[in-house]
Amino acid sequence: MNARALIKTLAMPLALAAIWIFFAVKEPAFLGPRNLSQLMVEFSIIGTLALGMFMILLTGQIDLSVGSGVGLIGGLAAVLVTKHGWGAPAALAAGLVAALLLWSLMGTLIVKQRIPSFIITLGGLLVFKGVFWLVINNSTIPVMGVDENLYSLITTYYLPANVGFILAAVVAALLGLLVWLSRAGRAARGLPVPSAGRAIVKLVLIAAAIFVAVDRFNHFHGLPVTFLILSATAAAVYFLTRHTPFGRYLYAIGGNEEAAVLSGINVDRVLIGAYVLMGVTVAVTGFMQTAYQGSSSTTVGDLMELDAIAACVIGGTALKGGRGTVWGVLFGTLIMTSLLNGMTLMAVSPELKYIARGSVLALAVWLDVRLGRT
Repeated sequence: MNARALIKTLAMPLALAAIWIFFAVKEPAFLGPRNLSQLMVEFSIIGTLALGMFMILLTGQIDLSVGSGVGLIGGLAAVLVTKHGWGAPAALAAGLVAALLLWSLMGTLIVKQRIPSFIITLGGLLVFKGVFWLVINNSTIPVMGVDENLYSLITTYYLPANVGFILAAVVAALLGLLVWLSRAGRAARGLPVPSAGRAIVKLVLIAAAIFVAVDRFNHFHGLPVTFLILSATAAAVYFLTRHTPFGRYLYAIGGNEEAAVLSGINVDRVLIGAYVLMGVTVAVTGFMQTAYQGSSSTTVGDLMELDAIAACVIGGTALKGGRGTVWGVLFGTLIMTSLLNGMTLMAVSPELKYIARGSVLALAVWLDVRLGRT
């Protein structure tokens, strides 16, 4: 393994370890069950949004409107529940439909009118923010304590201890099955297969980490349901990008759009599809973020588009498209959320938080440029 590959392999684990050690020394409560549970909720929220952004970045496009969209869709559902007496399922469904329509429209404008995605989504950022403030009338709309509706339970419900361990066992078994299928597929195609011993050790370490994490969560309230939402989203995106023609088209378009067109790929349809899926993750993230905050206010979703982009780039997704993995996105998200959570626990001032988030984003882009050079 050459020096460049070694740096790319070890950079994220070492960065995460350094962040956790620093905050654990500065604030011992960082590794406490209560804070780890809170960290998991924050990780699930940003991770879900980052997975949607991942599919957009794979094509070489970008979406700057997602932060405002998170606030708008979450606020719309909150107003329908609190102000208009809608049931939570109907309100959440209405928010999802609104997101699908909005992101379908943006995707269509980008591909049919040949308008750069940067411009369209920047306009969406401003429009969605303005509409969001109009929807909530520049006030705070509570979602907590409203007859313990489904909306508020999104981030306040925790799985019982036994259920958490059962799910951990299921996840570990599924990971083992995926590794086995991957190895069998490579062997069938005559491709080199990694060492079985290395794969087993990696699986054992991952499974141990999963069970230790569940045990720590059970010392608080249990496994948060938001983690299940993230897991389902990650599994869906992983399957979509790795095991379907649509996913291969995303990589192909980002790698070389002209070659993708010449090979017969319907680029316009794939790009619109990517933005539609982005709308789904925006809606789900909006529901979780609003429920987590306990209300819809004008600050919901602020800068979340930057956190999502930074998480993707930290995890190895190329801004030019054509490169990236779901695992990398999740790892990058964990680094980003650990940093934000630790600063909050240490009562770092908002000014320094902004500086830290901007610095991490700039550093991530710089690393993407430097390590992406051949």
